[in-house]
Amino acid sequence: MPSIVLLAATARTATIAVEPTLYRYHLPQPFDWRLTFDNGKTASGGVTETIVFTLVDLEPSTGYALTIGDTRFAFMTEAESKLVSISDFGAEPARDDNTAFIQAAIDALPHDATLRIPRGTWLSGPLFLKSHMTLLLEDGAVLSAHSDRSQYPVLPAYDDTGRVLGTWEGVAEQCYASLLTALGCERLTITGAGVVDGGGDRGDWWTWAKETRNGARRPRTIFVSNGRDIRLTGLTVRNSPSWTIHPVLCRNVLMAGLAIENDPDSPNTDGLNPECCRNVTLSGIRFSVGDDCIAIKAGKRAPRGGLDQPCENIRVQNCLMERGHGGVVIGSEMSGSVRDVMISRCVMQRTDRGLRIKTRRGRGGEVRAVCLEDCEMDHVATPIVVNAFYFCDPDGCSDWVQSRAPRPVDEGTPHIAEISVRRLTATNTHIAAAALYGLPEAPIRNVSVKDFAVTYAPDAVAAVPVMACGVNPVRHAGILAENAEFGGVPDFTVLDPCQAEWL
Repeated sequence: MPSIVLLAATARTATIAVEPTLYRYHLPQPFDWRLTFDNGKTASGGVTETIVFTLVDLEPSTGYALTIGDTRFAFMTEAESKLVSISDFGAEPARDDNTAFIQAAIDALPHDATLRIPRGTWLSGPLFLKSHMTLLLEDGAVLSAHSDRSQYPVLPAYDDTGRVLGTWEGVAEQCYASLLTALGCERLTITGAGVVDGGGDRGDWWTWAKETRNGARRPRTIFVSNGRDIRLTGLTVRNSPSWTIHPVLCRNVLMAGLAIENDPDSPNTDGLNPECCRNVTLSGIRFSVGDDCIAIKAGKRAPRGGLDQPCENIRVQNCLMERGHGGVVIGSEMSGSVRDVMISRCVMQRTDRGLRIKTRRGRGGEVRAVCLEDCEMDHVATPIVVNAFYFCDPDGCSDWVQSRAPRPVDEGTPHIAEISVRRLTATNTHIAAAALYGLPEAPIRNVSVKDFAVTYAPDAVAAVPVMACGVNPVRHAGILAENAEFGGVPDFTVLDPCQAEWL
């Protein structure tokens, strides 16, 4: 009898996890499912190959029963005050710009209403969402950002109350508004089987990755600032101008059953970047991006003013990371501290690193209580990286940042502790199984490695395991550690490739 978990029920969709504690992203074999109403009448049916999937075309305030194998699971959809279509406000697929029409529909929504984007491609500029609404993209719907940068409003770094509106790499800065922008929203849901296309390959976004235009940084595709009770389920989000989904200073965030897709050569198109957020669950998400898949951040000490609030209680589960610079990355913006991160039952394939923690002198803060367990990695260059000499910022290669001599401990000294790796299999590793480089004045403390099995790629080429000065290239290395304290002897095994096939 398979276990069934309801991750989210909206008025029109439900996101389900089947056997989430037994498997990783894919099921060992497809599961047939049948959805019925309370009276037993069939509503729909289908097959899922993935643990997390989203049911669509549901009715509000309705009882359903989902049957998979011998398991019958009952649930209720949420109430809905009104269903509105963007077509009711004049939006048309044939229009070159639907921004005004869609925004008018959003502004007119009563509390707890659903705004429907029907099948078709809808060109739009940035849209500003609001509290107590659901944005529903139906199967076949594509909300597509237009390419004219002059039509994008610029968000100031702060509003008149001091609330952060725009950020860039951990510092409050002016930014172009995102295709979907939510500022101070509560109980906001974005769901469905449709596509949100950020238009990164249109216009000039990818040609000025680290620069500004008109004093502003590039937009994200979905940006949520100071939100509460935020849900994103079922969607495909693709082709981002920069970071794809960026919740900042948010509480109680669920993102499940998404696909996040960016061109592999697109600059800094991270998949999902929770920054200074608390209580975040990322479940059943597939990533294929141009930078880090998930980047957990907590602001940066800077003269212009950083965010510097904790990012904590983060759960990453049943996700597939198919390509990217890192699978799950913490930092390098971590001055407000990152704590209590659990990465479980995930698959990482052909990412440069698996779990990566990066910081440097001057950042301060701490990274504490990070656990990776029951995960698989394949063709990941270095599965585990902890680097306290990351050479970011203009002074990143200076002696005071890179020196291996101890320096005085002060408020700018970053601290890393309680890093746990359990039941990890990494096949076709290239550079090293793990590389941990702590500061001599603040060693990485209480590192635990249990049941870590590795095979090596025969065609691997030597390269540096961490982005720091004075590190030599290696190939097929084991666990490299400097200024790292282990809580017991690491349980680390190098397997014959043939043995790995049976794990």
